[in-house]
Amino acid sequence: MHILKCCSTHTDFFPGYWRSIFQLMRRPIPLQGLFVTFFVVTCFAATCVFATPPRFSPVVRDMPLTFPHDFGDHPSFRNEWWYATGWLETPEKKPLGFQITFFRVATEHDRTNPSRFAPQHLIIAHAALSDPAAGKLLHDQKSAREGFGLAYTKEGNTDVKLGDWYLVREENGRYQTSIKAEDFMLHLSLTPTQPPMLQDINGFSRKGPRPEQASYYYSEPQLQVSGTVTRTGKEIAVSGVAWLDHEWSTAYLDPAADGWDWVGANLDDGSSLMAFRIRGKDGGKVWAYAGIRDPSGRFTKFEPEQVTFEPQRTWRSPLTNATYPVEMQITTGSTVWLLTPLQDDQELDSRQSTGAVYWEGAVTVTRDGEPAGRGYYEMTGYVEPLEL
Repeated sequence: MHILKCCSTHTDFFPGYWRSIFQLMRRPIPLQGLFVTFFVVTCFAATCVFATPPRFSPVVRDMPLTFPHDFGDHPSFRNEWWYATGWLETPEKKPLGFQITFFRVATEHDRTNPSRFAPQHLIIAHAALSDPAAGKLLHDQKSAREGFGLAYTKEGNTDVKLGDWYLVREENGRYQTSIKAEDFMLHLSLTPTQPPMLQDINGFSRKGPRPEQASYYYSEPQLQVSGTVTRTGKEIAVSGVAWLDHEWSTAYLDPAADGWDWVGANLDDGSSLMAFRIRGKDGGKVWAYAGIRDPSGRFTKFEPEQVTFEPQRTWRSPLTNATYPVEMQITTGSTVWLLTPLQDDQELDSRQSTGAVYWEGAVTVTRDGEPAGRGYYEMTGYVEPLEL
């Protein structure tokens, strides 16, 4: 099957070639001729497998990120996403959390097909609102093939759209986003106050023990947010602080991986914390990382052995029966962080788009027992092992 799939792009030669082989096989063939036929078939298959150029670009170290170009799409890579999360506050000081994510996923379709109907990329979007008054996470999702100006991601700057949902970066760096979900609407402006935070090794982010298990990854923390949230027909002015991630890659996770836990936190002193662990199917740690940038711009990177995640309290989902460690203690070096959720039920069922169920929610953060900031915490692979 692999050979047939690989060779199927040779549309002019392929059918006639195999027709000739089948005709030969219908005739009595001397033993020497059988060996020759087998040799020809094997050589042709090897040519298909080894001569076909790579479909997607690899992630390599020491490839500097350049802006504003890298704010935009990178269609030569398999996967890409723009991911904005944050805490909002109403005029009555009521806290809300929000998540807006746009994914671009390359398909296995022939990229040389000139047809505008060719489904070369899929665009997927998730949106969620954490409102303790609602008692559960409000969320929505969309997906469509790229094309016809209805769903797209653009190169050169952030400009992603799926129907009437969009995220656009203006020339001054401010982001504008509009989401008209089933149970709520978001119209938000996100204004940078700091330069991009390049994760890991100048934006080369390791995701496993093998060097190819990596992505290009930067964050924009400490974004100042203003806009409106509409619920039950009522529009409310909001303000707050957000975090935006942009990541693109080609490699899959390590085969031993089961899922991951991730947090991005805007700290009250102007610092920014990002940490994650990739969990193994055996319950161990496949990989881990943390990075902290202080208000002066100094960046501190922590190696896998310096980062630990220790669950403190769990919550069981009434929808999926999955058990999530919603309160998590993270240690980076000698510093201890504690994540506490705005509400326990922040599970997002995206099986209609990405096929996964994950927990994604607003959390408060303490540092060595003292209040330190607010962020967003993501957990995947708790319903079933995550497959990418």
